[in-house]
Amino acid sequence: MTIFEVSVPATTANIGPGFDCLGAALSLYNQFEFSLADRLTITASGEGADKVERDETNLVYQAIAKFYQHIDRPIPPIAFHTDTKIPLSRGLGSSATAIVGGIVGANLLAGSPLDRLELLDLAIAMEGHPDNVAPAMLGGCQLMASNQAGGWEYCDLHWHESIGLVVAIPDFELSTSKAREVLPKQFSMKDAVFNASHLALLSHGIQTGNVNWLKAGLQDRLHQNYRQSLIIGMAEVQAAAIAAGAYGVVISGAGPTLLSLAPMGTIEAVAQAMSQAWQAIGVHAVTKCLAIAKDGTTFKTR
Repeated sequence: MTIFEVSVPATTANIGPGFDCLGAALSLYNQFEFSLADRLTITASGEGADKVERDETNLVYQAIAKFYQHIDRPIPPIAFHTDTKIPLSRGLGSSATAIVGGIVGANLLAGSPLDRLELLDLAIAMEGHPDNVAPAMLGGCQLMASNQAGGWEYCDLHWHESIGLVVAIPDFELSTSKAREVLPKQFSMKDAVFNASHLALLSHGIQTGNVNWLKAGLQDRLHQNYRQSLIIGMAEVQAAAIAAGAYGVVISGAGPTLLSLAPMGTIEAVAQAMSQAWQAIGVHAVTKCLAIAKDGTTFKTR
């Protein structure tokens, strides 16, 4: 029996002013195993395994169904296992890993009729926007924009080796839908110009490591100020991280995880400062010093 093993990285999206258009793959992974079987069988291990649905409502299975519908073939009986390292509803792209993992696994089971970009188009159609699924599939730091044909352009930003990454993951959840509810429907021209200019600056800062560009470029007026009220202690964690040497702190995805960009030599101190700031107000948080996952989704056969 052939088993396909698929590894999908966590992602951090909405980076600073990059709302719905800038995301990066991180060195934290969910693993999936797929094989043909006599009947649908779903098993799970790892963080949040008890919350994984064991029927056709499972998001991985829904992605499999989306793939087979697209290629106009019936869904064969499949067995798959999910080993979860990425916490659920924390702003680290756990749902994107399920969608990408399911679509890639289904493609392998079907004999790989679609290429990577075709699979990515399916994932975006399912997720609704590209800022998590694109870096999860392609790896690296991806800037995305729609093109004239109604599709997407992906710009892979080289992540400068001097820039370290710290995520601080608190022990409370925040749903994407709730985080979107607090956002206004309209913005001023001034705020739109602010975000456009700061996203351009951040893109250059990421690629060059320019300290001033990174510090200024991480500012945002479209989502972070509105979501801060949903994340207990965000202001305190930001202040502590910056005092420890970080360039800045932003919300990872829809939150509540906070992402800090910092010089490589300070990331351990920044991680400790973020954890202690949350602990001081009674919130337990796990911090991780991560790297950019350059390869995105990978797979092997056994």
